[in-house]
Amino acid sequence: MTHDLPLVTTIAAAFGLALVLGFVAERLRLPALVGYLFAGIVIGPATPGFVADMSVASQLSEIGVMLLMFGVGLHFSLDDLLAVKRIAVPGAVVQMALATALGIALAVSWGWPFGAALIFGLSLSCASTVVLIKALESRGRLESPNGQIAVGWLVVEDLATVLVLVLLPPLAGLLGGAQPANPDAHSLWWVIGQTLLQVAAFVAIMLIAGRRVLPWLLWRASRAGSRELFTLSVVTAAIGVAYGAAHLFNVSFALGAFFAGMMLRESEFSHRAAQESLPLRDAFSVLFFVGVGMLFDPAVVVDQPLRVAGVVAIVILGKSLAAMALVLAFRYPLNSALTVAASLAQIGEFSFILAGLGASLGLLPDEGMSLVLAAALMSIALNPLVFALVEPFGRWALKNSELARRLERRGDPYAELPMSTERKYLTGQIVLVGYGRVGRRIAEGLSDRGLPYIVADRDRSKIEALRARGIHSVSGDAIEPSVLIQAHVAEAALLIIAVPDTFSARQMLHIARTLNPRIEVVLRCENDEECRLLKEEGCNAAFFSEQELAKGMMGYVAERFSLPVEP
Repeated sequence: MTHDLPLVTTIAAAFGLALVLGFVAERLRLPALVGYLFAGIVIGPATPGFVADMSVASQLSEIGVMLLMFGVGLHFSLDDLLAVKRIAVPGAVVQMALATALGIALAVSWGWPFGAALIFGLSLSCASTVVLIKALESRGRLESPNGQIAVGWLVVEDLATVLVLVLLPPLAGLLGGAQPANPDAHSLWWVIGQTLLQVAAFVAIMLIAGRRVLPWLLWRASRAGSRELFTLSVVTAAIGVAYGAAHLFNVSFALGAFFAGMMLRESEFSHRAAQESLPLRDAFSVLFFVGVGMLFDPAVVVDQPLRVAGVVAIVILGKSLAAMALVLAFRYPLNSALTVAASLAQIGEFSFILAGLGASLGLLPDEGMSLVLAAALMSIALNPLVFALVEPFGRWALKNSELARRLERRGDPYAELPMSTERKYLTGQIVLVGYGRVGRRIAEGLSDRGLPYIVADRDRSKIEALRARGIHSVSGDAIEPSVLIQAHVAEAALLIIAVPDTFSARQMLHIARTLNPRIEVVLRCENDEECRLLKEEGCNAAFFSEQELAKGMMGYVAERFSLPVEP
């Protein structure tokens, strides 16, 4: 077939086949992304028939990575990243070292030289942030404490991988590659220092200028009153910052887009930006998975089945067990350890980049690239199943193992109220879930009126600050029954759910009703239909922000013209 329009042809073939195979996967009770991956295999060069343009598909995949990471940044503030730094930084570094060691040991057992084994091990050590985001989003856990730990962990992995990508060319000769050796220690340290300075300069510019310029851009676009201009501003911010980060500071597209989203989160229009960019993020994420499938050669599974099985075992079992042990070693509960372990049980975009660079430098053999791609495809396809097993395995472990119960109970000192808590905060009190912009104002109103209340929030740093001010509070995600139990919801008079996530709010509603059938529940919703459904499920009062704003404005008008105020 003649490719007169390779971009249009590739997009049409990718979307069309992904739609068909996505439907087939869903009918077989498999995740739709499995269908997207197989769509890539069908239109890839390893299978007969139509072959899409690999270069175009690769660039489309890059755009998908940018937009997805931008969306994560919109929901992941700098405070969130700093809140998990104590576990994300050492955990990611140690886990990458252990996974790399496993890969090296396996490759050396095949007779590969150390340089090839090192590149191979590094390629298996870094998980795909894109796959993690899709898995957490589909389960409503992206903004949960465990989700924040997992995303922070992978952000640290991405930063470490960027450093490896920069250092690899000057070290290629020493590792046995085709590049000439460069034993000059001064030059090597100069490259390391230059890389760290570039990354630091990018982060500093984003923190100082980006957090002012990007929100201002959205504000100007919003004032223009054009939906198209607002959407264009969002996409320009995501792709423009990602491109500038890569070409000016040698930072990856993904990290550049992630920081752009984090800075835009400072804007009051961040929620609208997330909504406007969602269709594009979904569309290009499909192209990302199709692009991964196009890189895969199924023949490697037939030619080297034992090697493929060994590599997949390292990615799914080795990395997961290492991560779980590290999280438990940091005294986090078993549930957090299982979530992080499932998050890391796959590899993706950075693995391809590392393996490709190793091959171009004469370090990694062609077989290594094929094995990395096979492990990526299989681990990505199996990752939804691994995530689905987290909760049932956790329940089984808690039911049958005293050790698991001890591991689940230990950890956060802010997860329980102090023993000295007064009785009025334990019986007949108000439980407030969520201490964001809405929750903070509700808490101020309760304090002004002298009403006893307990705050529950998943951000440990907020709880730490509240405890320092003498406000009774517990740390944790209230979709876990243990958090509401620690807030003594069983004896509470009222539960106020101030989180914007309706899916989580419904779970909290059902847990509270189970623990305390007589409790009154008040929550927020996104539209009239959600409010109606929540009331049908037992909510006493649900407030829709636009409706309440209209009531407030009409109340002012009624008072101004001495009109009766409608209820």
